[in-house]
Amino acid sequence: MERGRIIFYEDRNFQGRHYECSSDCPELSTHFSRCNSIRVESGAWAVYERPNYVGSQYVLTRGEYPEYQRWNGYNDTIHSCRLIRHISGTYRIRVYERPDFMGQMMEFSDDCPSLSDRFRHREIHSCKVFDGAWVFFEQPNYHGRQYLVERGEFRRFTEWGAMAASVGSMRRVQEF
Repeated sequence: MERGRIIFYEDRNFQGRHYECSSDCPELSTHFSRCNSIRVESGAWAVYERPNYVGSQYVLTRGEYPEYQRWNGYNDTIHSCRLIRHISGTYRIRVYERPDFMGQMMEFSDDCPSLSDRFRHREIHSCKVFDGAWVFFEQPNYHGRQYLVERGEFRRFTEWGAMAASVGSMRRVQEF
């Protein structure tokens, strides 16, 4: 059974040169110069603006993205991708208001469109992911920069690639 398959297209609406991928790829620029549409045929993927899984990241599940704005992209630059492996039927994350798992803590097992409505703080400085994979969004209602956190411990927000501790919402990564 194929675990994941993603197709990158240089032009909008799945036109132009394309590249199919079924595994992690730290450098995509040898396969295409720009990315204006993506089709995810299976799996869930994290795609990154820069090589080696850094820079702005976007989490994509099965479906069609005919232009980069559909995955909330800021431009047509994608340089690396990786298959998200910790998708499960159960989800559990614990978030903390301070680094090193200190301060007020709250546990979640479902999506949260507005963190400030459920957790007194809008900043998350550390977290522990027990089950599943999650996406933190800088703004409420799943908007703004995205940060993937998978099973493990993150002592500081920089460990999940963020430049600030602002988290407005969070969502489970689910395959559909």
